Amino acid sequence: MNQHDLDVLDEIQRRVLWLATRIVDAANHDRDTGDGVKVGGHQASSASLVTAMTALWFAHLDAEDRVAVKPHASPVFHAVQYLLGNLDRSYLPKLRARGGLQSYPSRTKDPDGVDFSTGSVGLGAAAPLFAAVTRRYVDAHFGERPHSRFIALIGDAELDEGNIWEAVADPATTGLGNVMWLVDFNRQSLDRVVPGVRINQWRGQFEAAGWHVVEVKYGRKLAEAYERPGGAALRDWIDLMPNEQYQSLFGLAGPALRKQFLDGAPAEVAAFVADIPDDELGPLVTDLGGHDLQAMLDAYAQCDAVTDRPSVVFAYTVKGWGLPIAGNPRNHSALLTSEQVDALRAAHGLTRDTEWDRLDPASPAGIRAGERREALSRAPRERALGVTVPETTRVRVNKPVSTQEVFGRVLVDLARDPKVAPYLVTTAPDVATSTNLAGFINKTGVFAPTAQRSWTEDRMLRWTESPAGQHIELGISEMNLFLLLGQLGLSWDLSGQPLLPVGTVYDPFVLRGLDAFLYGTYSGSRFVVAGTPSGITLAPEGGAHQSTITASVGLELPGVTFCEPAYAGSLDWLLCDALGQIAGGAAPAATAAPAEDGAYYFRLSTRPIDQAPFEAARARIGDAVLRRQVVAGAYRLVDAHEAYPHLADAPVVQLAASGAVLPEVLAAAAELAEEGVAAHVVDVTSLDRLYRAWQRTLRQGVRTATVPSVPGALRSAFADRVPVVTVHDAASHAMAWLGSALGAPAVPLGVDEFGQSGSVGELYELHDLLPGSIVNAALAALSLR
Repeated sequence: MNQHDLDVLDEIQRRVLWLATRIVDAANHDRDTGDGVKVGGHQASSASLVTAMTALWFAHLDAEDRVAVKPHASPVFHAVQYLLGNLDRSYLPKLRARGGLQSYPSRTKDPDGVDFSTGSVGLGAAAPLFAAVTRRYVDAHFGERPHSRFIALIGDAELDEGNIWEAVADPATTGLGNVMWLVDFNRQSLDRVVPGVRINQWRGQFEAAGWHVVEVKYGRKLAEAYERPGGAALRDWIDLMPNEQYQSLFGLAGPALRKQFLDGAPAEVAAFVADIPDDELGPLVTDLGGHDLQAMLDAYAQCDAVTDRPSVVFAYTVKGWGLPIAGNPRNHSALLTSEQVDALRAAHGLTRDTEWDRLDPASPAGIRAGERREALSRAPRERALGVTVPETTRVRVNKPVSTQEVFGRVLVDLARDPKVAPYLVTTAPDVATSTNLAGFINKTGVFAPTAQRSWTEDRMLRWTESPAGQHIELGISEMNLFLLLGQLGLSWDLSGQPLLPVGTVYDPFVLRGLDAFLYGTYSGSRFVVAGTPSGITLAPEGGAHQSTITASVGLELPGVTFCEPAYAGSLDWLLCDALGQIAGGAAPAATAAPAEDGAYYFRLSTRPIDQAPFEAARARIGDAVLRRQVVAGAYRLVDAHEAYPHLADAPVVQLAASGAVLPEVLAAAAELAEEGVAAHVVDVTSLDRLYRAWQRTLRQGVRTATVPSVPGALRSAFADRVPVVTVHDAASHAMAWLGSALGAPAVPLGVDEFGQSGSVGELYELHDLLPGSIVNAALAALSLR
């Protein structure tokens, strides 16, 4: 790039630096929140990436490229988008305000086209890597899309996050030549200047994983100085200087800087800098490559030239570059004073009247911004898949069967549908066969960028790897599972191709990937995940493998619909409904639930369950009505007054349960009938949908000062104000709210302690889930009326 273009970019980056700094300043000093809570922001962390981001958006990126911006550099991103004309001026003073710019880049809440949410450190870095995995899959199955580079801008302290290295090491992420990570190597974390420099360790780890590594350490001034006689000694001294000593130079000037710089230096270094004036020495020895526009552009070009593996760029920067707090060990959350902001405004040639102005459109910098806006514009993406997922696969069983087994059968049946099959893609963290994906894999194969020869024959599992495969196998990392599912569920936007992603994981280990699960749903991703097997019903495996709080996670996690069916027919309907909503973006006409926009979490079991009770309910209620109730969240599996007509005037109780414990609940209902108590049995297929329906009516009542109504999903399954016992192979509180919703006494039974090894019966006895305990709970509930 010629000097004129570099001068234009320098003018732009100066304006970006000012705007990013002022955006944070305005949030803290111009706006009275009225609550006394510090608004905060990260002026120093933003400043360190100004050069790298200016070079990207104003000289390097193409429209199809996708970028994750480190959380603390969000003000720089918004400043860039404002100068490109993609953000209205009214947002600039509204960082961290309601309806304004978010604290950290958000796909779903920011107004200026964020590609990847990056609020949780480490996850935003890995997301573009798995977006590239998704693109490789899409290109292989649906034809090559326009070339995209998937870029992550991350802080060096983020490399302490374990999920970074899980993502880098996974075989599924190898060979992605369209990935570039740029590490803001400012050598500071939140609390301190990082002791020592870990570049050699990190370089080795990336290279061992097959990555291409680039270091951008020195700017042009230092590079030229190194070429002069004696310059090698200067370079050796800067390379060997303790990190803490080097960082301290940024707070000094004149003779004080010279003294600090030369403390411990060889005589050759002192001789080399002796003739350099004090006012030039500081800018020379602190001339880092991460703030040299040409050096950064050269690094990007080097990464583009390497197309057979991912690249990582270590850009040496200073935290707080261009600000009076540059390099200060405590500058992470520090804010410039009003006096410092006034001085910075004047130094940039701006006034109170012009400080928010865009670049003059007639100036070289303004012309460049206009050209880049056109070059980076994108057409809207279509999220709907355009195919109709059937309401049911008509799965039928004539013997006891587990929901995990039925899950696998339904997927195989859907893979036979020529309209739906091409869009199904499954993934698992080395648990595909043990979570019943084998049938789907046998039918569709395993995805690999190139065909792989199979050296063994397995009659049960044909592990054929090729570009045509529709299962992506991961290593044992639940974080990677949810990161990949999150990107597969955003493929409609990031790769121009909607998919139907399905993942499986052992239910206890949902918690291992919870941060990435939350990240995907916060980003608006749409996918299905099955946690299986679950609960203490996985009895012989012991307490460490028995999930108890995952039902609560499914119920409480925003953007997730939690389902825990017990029977094959209800699982079939629920799974088809979930995939149908993902495909179409709206609730099917036959469902009572409103349109949902998010992920679906199925909690399943390996315990075989007799299907006769469900078939009896099907015969009693009819398919159409029963399906509507199942999808809405609950149905009456046993109506005591129909099942036991002689109990028409008997005391009534209702037993509500989800999943594997239904046989015990049915047995308890029969015992209660023998004791003269009419017990309705309600199969709760989706606690989540029931709870949301209840909350909608409550909030409507609160907001309109009216009496809340009982939602239809509860009204059709439950008797109003009748005592209820809730039974769940999960923490008891997950269903305990049903008493409040029904206005009735409630006795919740569940698993509130760690389990242990044993048989199902033995563990159910320990946790009061056997029929006798349920009967006693029902009598207790009746006594509370």
